[in-house]
Amino acid sequence: MRASLIQIDVNEGESVESRRRRVAALVREQADADLVVLPELWTTGAFAYEEFATEAEPLEGPTYEAMAKAASDAGVWLHAGSIPERDPEGPLYNTALIFSPSGDLAAAYRKIHRFGFDKGEAVLMGAGQELVTVRLPETTLGVATCYDLRFPELFRALVDAGAETMVVSAGWPERRRAHWTLLAQARAVENQAFVLACGTAGTHAGVPQAGHSIVVDPWGEVLAEAGAGEEILTVDLDPAKVAATREQFPALKDRLLGLEPPRR
Repeated sequence: MRASLIQIDVNEGESVESRRRRVAALVREQADADLVVLPELWTTGAFAYEEFATEAEPLEGPTYEAMAKAASDAGVWLHAGSIPERDPEGPLYNTALIFSPSGDLAAAYRKIHRFGFDKGEAVLMGAGQELVTVRLPETTLGVATCYDLRFPELFRALVDAGAETMVVSAGWPERRRAHWTLLAQARAVENQAFVLACGTAGTHAGVPQAGHSIVVDPWGEVLAEAGAGEEILTVDLDPAKVAATREQFPALKDRLLGLEPPRR
């Protein structure tokens, strides 16, 4: 399975519409990939809190339409990163969109763990409630977004739901880049799964972005890592390595905590 992570530059000064067209063109160039992954909130920037309300769009809004067409044109599975979604009957959500190669919406994931503590996303957006997995021909994706990476229980629940490849879109700040790399490897090792973590480059809302999108295999080996600038990271994965790793080193079978007690 070939995966391409598009690490987008989100520097200020580019309009949302211009960036949307540019990213759609980048997706179309990845026609030799099976899966393409975009970062979190790339239309606005993950730290541009003041733009969330003004740039929020309905689920099937302009970004949905542009990314659905790009996925169909390229014939790829597309994790289109996330958008500030405006629910007509509720709050804003940080919502990831996943499209099939035909351009149909395969899943939408509303970010469960909101960042900001008592400000920013944590107070401006609602919290998602549902885990999301997506079955591809080669593997089952578990979907997470940025701050979710710090919560191992989410990833363990995705494993229990059948996930073999964790896909994380993010707008991770440069000042905590060491955590980004460490946590991506930890989630891969403890769940014996691939981790595809795609972040943003550049600076927006005064916050330099970490870049360094990363692909980690089920043993924790880094298969590919981007630099700090805009970059497309492409890597070939062997999905069978997940089952082989779990059979060779069956740690998941030794779990005791967080499971229902055995029935008698």
